[in-house]
Amino acid sequence: MPELPEVETLVRELRPYITGRRIDHVILRWPGCVVTPSPRAFVRRMKGRVIQEVSRRGKFLRFVLDQGSWLVHLKMTGRLLLLSAFEPDPYARADFILDDGRILRFQDLRKFGRLYWVADPERIFRQLGPEPLDPQFRPEDLARRLAGRRGRLKALLLDQSVLAGIGNIYADEALWRARLHPMRPAASLNGEEIQRLWEGIREALLAGLRHHGTTIQWYRRLEGGSGEHQRYLKVYGRAGQPCWRCGTPVIRQVLQGRSAYFCPACQR
Repeated sequence: MPELPEVETLVRELRPYITGRRIDHVILRWPGCVVTPSPRAFVRRMKGRVIQEVSRRGKFLRFVLDQGSWLVHLKMTGRLLLLSAFEPDPYARADFILDDGRILRFQDLRKFGRLYWVADPERIFRQLGPEPLDPQFRPEDLARRLAGRRGRLKALLLDQSVLAGIGNIYADEALWRARLHPMRPAASLNGEEIQRLWEGIREALLAGLRHHGTTIQWYRRLEGGSGEHQRYLKVYGRAGQPCWRCGTPVIRQVLQGRSAYFCPACQR
């Protein structure tokens, strides 16, 4: 599933092309991708709207319109592609025809991605935790969010109500950078470990952003190309390979149904 760096990459690539553009009409090919309002009302409310701003909240893309906001959650296999002309595509779920003739396509192989039109996006966003790259988010804020938590670190990093935007890849990468075991109870961390975790989260996410995201399977950039960060991963997907720090083979362990990759020697 695209995480903060992948979604932010799409936002940055979309901005210069679609800010100020009007959505002439919408071709909704699979109504099941619309969460709210009804599919018919979604098409009606999107038609003629001007895209004033493109931003991100957690793993959501937010398009601020002249009336309301359009939200996109890509989930596992969702993609946004900007096309100069119509192309047949069995996985196209919605096409947004812009006033310059281009098509912003929502493509989704497995139909997990979702679209929303909302008058107030806080209706959706209020459930999300803080943004880990927000300059106002400090180590003491992370300490407060983890205080008294009995859950394991990896599971809590995946909880979008704790921090917004982190998924399986960057949780493993952050914990490796922080030298923390994914199974550690959050409440067991001391102040120095909280500081390392805060730094590890930021470093992992910023590295992903520098390389335009991680393409393991589904994620693609706006014009269809892959991200580059998969070439720089420290532990994720590297089971059996030597740890970049100490040389011990990386191991994979299942935690609450999700894979966790870590070094058993230098992550404690």
